[in-house]
Amino acid sequence: MSLAPGSSAPFGRVLTAMVTPFAADGSVDLALTARLAEHLVSQGSDGLVVCGTTGESPTLSWAEQHALFAAVKGAVGGRAKLIAGSGSNCTAEAVEATREAAALGADGALVVVPYYNKPPQDGLEAHFRAVAAAAPELPLMLYNIPGRTGTSLEPATVARLLDCPNVVSFKAASGTTEEVSALRALCGDRLAIYSGDDALTLPMLAVGAAGVVSVASHLAGPQISAMIRAFLAGDLAEALALHEQLLPLCKALFCTTNPIPVKAALELCGWPVGAPRLPLLSATADVRQRLSETLAALRPT
Repeated sequence: MSLAPGSSAPFGRVLTAMVTPFAADGSVDLALTARLAEHLVSQGSDGLVVCGTTGESPTLSWAEQHALFAAVKGAVGGRAKLIAGSGSNCTAEAVEATREAAALGADGALVVVPYYNKPPQDGLEAHFRAVAAAAPELPLMLYNIPGRTGTSLEPATVARLLDCPNVVSFKAASGTTEEVSALRALCGDRLAIYSGDDALTLPMLAVGAAGVVSVASHLAGPQISAMIRAFLAGDLAEALALHEQLLPLCKALFCTTNPIPVKAALELCGWPVGAPRLPLLSATADVRQRLSETLAALRPT
C-alpha cells in the first residue's frame, strides 16, 4: 500500500536550510559554500534554502546573500531546487530582495513573517501581496515561525493569499501539527506545506505536509529521505523506526539557538564552517559533547 502525499511538493521532499560557512576572519567562504551544497545534494537534498534563518540572514549583507546564492547556483543549479531567503520586516526590502532572487535565477523565495514590528493580519496580508506582486513568476514559500518573529500568520490569512498565483507553499514552524491541519482545512491541495521542525516531520506528514525544510539533513540527509519515502510507500513501521532514530539528533540540534549546534556538528564531521556571527556564539563544550555522542549513535541507512 502506498500513501498519497497530502499535497504536491513543488520544491521536492527534503530541503536543507543551509548554514553559511565563514572563514577564520569572519568573511563568507564561498568556496566551502559550493562544496557543502554539492555534498548536501549528494546526500539526498532535493532543494536548498540559501540565506534563511539557519544561514544567519540577519547578520548577512544583501551583497553577501547574493554572492552566496550565486555560489550555490554555480555548484548545483539544475540538480536541486534553489530557494532564496528574501524576507524582511521592511516590506520595501522584501520586495527588492524577492525581485533580485528572481533575477538571480532562484526556483523560489522563502519569505518570513515580518519580525519585531508585529503587524496585524491585515498588515501581513498586504506585506505578502506586495512581495508576490514584485516577482509574479517566482514561486513563494511563506514562512511562519512565531517564536522568532513575535507574531503568527493565521491560516485564514494564508487562504486569502492563495489568489496570488505564486503563493504555492508554506513553511510551518509554529511547533504544532495543528497548524498543518488548519491550513489543510482551508487551503486543501492548493498549498504545499513543509515542516519547519525536524522533530515533527513525520507527524506533519501524517496530517498532510509535503516534506521538510530541514536542519538535520546537514548530518542525516539519507535517513530523512528514507523516512519520507517509507511513509509515502505506506511502510509506516519503517518510517516510525527512522523517526525514532533521528529524534535524538533533532533534539540535540535545537538544544540552544539554531544554528549554533548544527555548525558545531558540521565541524565535528570535518566541515570547517566557522563560528556563527555575533550576537551568536560558538557551541559550548557541553553542547559539543552532546552532539558528538548523538552523531556517534546515528546509524547509516
